[in-house]
Amino acid sequence: MTDIDAPLRSASGFDLTPPGEAERVALEADLSAEEKRVLLAHGTEAPFCGTLLGEKRDGVFCCRQCGLPLFRAGTKFESGTGWPSFTRPVDDAHVRAVTDRAYGMTRTETRCARCDSHQGHVFPDGPPPTGQRYCINSVALSFVATGSPLPDPLGRGDGVA
Repeated sequence: MTDIDAPLRSASGFDLTPPGEAERVALEADLSAEEKRVLLAHGTEAPFCGTLLGEKRDGVFCCRQCGLPLFRAGTKFESGTGWPSFTRPVDDAHVRAVTDRAYGMTRTETRCARCDSHQGHVFPDGPPPTGQRYCINSVALSFVATGSPLPDPLGRGDGVA
């Protein structure tokens, strides 16, 4: 393998190379209708109904589609908004910011840096130390308790939480 063929890696060591077409088809086939609506069509789940809103165990929240670790449990906080909220990503390279001008307003959409799935939005009204509130759809995430294997649907050997 040449350097040109080497996978793109984050500072924390995760492979950020986007899935190929066949991999993307397989990932999308594993999603429920609601997951497809949020992750692929940039939808939003209803507030206060997400299964991860009350999750308090130690671990990591990963992209539901590709398994990339996005947020650590220690950065989760109760925002009162009805969606899981976090102060920072596991690695800044794991979450991509995109300007969203839908619905007559300008917001910053957050997407998984590996598979480009819609996660939610980030707002500058969070608590210290970052002042950021990553407001994320529960359906866009999967939770992995500390010590458990991370989801690895792309077979990239990304390790344990």
